[in-house]
Amino acid sequence: MPILSHSPIDRRSLIRGAAGLTGALILARAFPGWAQSGTAGLAPARDVLSGDLIQLSVGEGHFATDGRSAHAVMVNGMVPAPLIRLKEGQNVRLAVTNGLREDTSIHWHGLIVPFQMDGVPGVSFPGIRPGETFTYEFPVRQSGTYWYHSHSGMQEAMGHYGPIVIDPAGSDPVQSEREHVIVLSDWSPVHPHVLLKRLKQMGGYFNMQRQTLAGLLAGKDQSAKERREWGAMRMDPTDISDVTGATYSFLVNGHGTAENWTGLFTPGERVRLRIVNASAMTNFNVRLPGLAMRVVQCDGQDVQPVETDEFQIGIAETYDIVVQPGEAKPYALVAEAIDRSGLVRATLAPRIGMAAEIPPVRERPLLGMRDMGMDMPGKNMGQSGVVDVRQTIKESMSGHSMKMRDKSVAPQVKMGPGVATLSPMPADRIADRPTGLEDVEHRVLTYADLKSLLPNSDRRTPTRMLDIHLTANMERYMWSFDGVKLSDRAEPIAFRHMERVRVNLINDTMMPHPIHLHGHFFELVTGAGAYNPRKHTVNVLPGGKVSFDLTADALGDWAFHCHMLLHMHSGMMRVVTVRHEGDAA
Repeated sequence: MPILSHSPIDRRSLIRGAAGLTGALILARAFPGWAQSGTAGLAPARDVLSGDLIQLSVGEGHFATDGRSAHAVMVNGMVPAPLIRLKEGQNVRLAVTNGLREDTSIHWHGLIVPFQMDGVPGVSFPGIRPGETFTYEFPVRQSGTYWYHSHSGMQEAMGHYGPIVIDPAGSDPVQSEREHVIVLSDWSPVHPHVLLKRLKQMGGYFNMQRQTLAGLLAGKDQSAKERREWGAMRMDPTDISDVTGATYSFLVNGHGTAENWTGLFTPGERVRLRIVNASAMTNFNVRLPGLAMRVVQCDGQDVQPVETDEFQIGIAETYDIVVQPGEAKPYALVAEAIDRSGLVRATLAPRIGMAAEIPPVRERPLLGMRDMGMDMPGKNMGQSGVVDVRQTIKESMSGHSMKMRDKSVAPQVKMGPGVATLSPMPADRIADRPTGLEDVEHRVLTYADLKSLLPNSDRRTPTRMLDIHLTANMERYMWSFDGVKLSDRAEPIAFRHMERVRVNLINDTMMPHPIHLHGHFFELVTGAGAYNPRKHTVNVLPGGKVSFDLTADALGDWAFHCHMLLHMHSGMMRVVTVRHEGDAA
């Protein structure tokens, strides 16, 4: 080894260097115990934070997956962040130290806390400055599966997120022999501010699945006539996700498909999967081919068990399911982006080293007339809107306006360049199969299938109704509520303490929006009466509407926003105030 013998680097230095390199690689792929591949589940728990005082440190790091790496925002040096496990009825203090060079924060998503502890800078507290520690303190008033994330800038998209499991004070109605936490996410080495800049430059920048001339000649997708009609309306039926698999890696517990995150099971046992969608911009369709899923909880709230083969999980939603693998073989856990620009496959297996089959990505869907807010009873709109648009309008819309920007259908909306369309006839889509799953042959969960396990405590009839329009100019990448961005000095949405209100969310865009209200749960109006499901986040389908009943029982100022991070950052956010009658807003 003459080169080494003449090198000034001795053997000890080489060993130190190799150790340092190994340490750097470990840091880039550092996972908490619950997220490591080959885990036996949450019992016995490893690296789980619990007790009455929990220490969290937010800092800079590096994250790598799929052969790519980039700067990351980490909690306790890890992506995803540590699992926090609490007990209903306890009082908890969470001391968060900021090791970044910018402000940070933590929002406890779905937890009912005093508004000063909700963790939204500029709304409920000032934020945590570099080098400072802020201690959150609150009683734990609920049980179930939740998560936490930064509400500062774009840190959430860069790794600042983690799961929360809260055990009930009494017996758990969900019985299982094993449980795994499944955190879904999207990740790009491109900084999220750059992603936003590119979308501002061209709304469809990341859409690599547009209709093509070659497709037209091959008889795929829409006909030439339909394409001309949609083009005249400046609508793109393939514009389903803003940021796609063209730049994103899709992850399960921080692992891509090639890294094959594996959760262990013993054949015949009931396995509870606590599934969290911690993505910045991706709604996922989730399935386990060959295994029926029994949905037992949604957004941390127990529901009457319902079996399904696939469900869509909107950004920031959580679903708990129970599966019972009967054979000693690997089963695929598949989370596919709703625009089908990619997927991630993890594995449930009886032993480490097994890998389930990776299914092909299914054909991408096309939006239709119903997604435009043109619900025409008796007309077969189809997935691709295969109708003569003008003729259908003439036949079905006598006495109704079919303009895509008719002020009369939404008089409260502030019209301007940020409002490109208003849905002429939005349909209640609570029982609709979600985007991309309209025509699959197996069972698909809808919100109408969910029923609360126990009757809701407040069954008063709402005393007033409030319409809120989800508005946008998708080409210019402008997002808002009622045509007003948060930065427009938007007036708060005001409620009186303990009033009961029916809120109608009307989607005037051709994209689903997961809408989250801080500090509250609401009951989706599904027709189940006292058993309407309780949620903190609801995904409103394109061109449709969703209604929920809200009891404004939490005093203070609360964020209300679309949980697509770039939509929120671009203006689709408001402040909700809850005050006693007679108090100033």
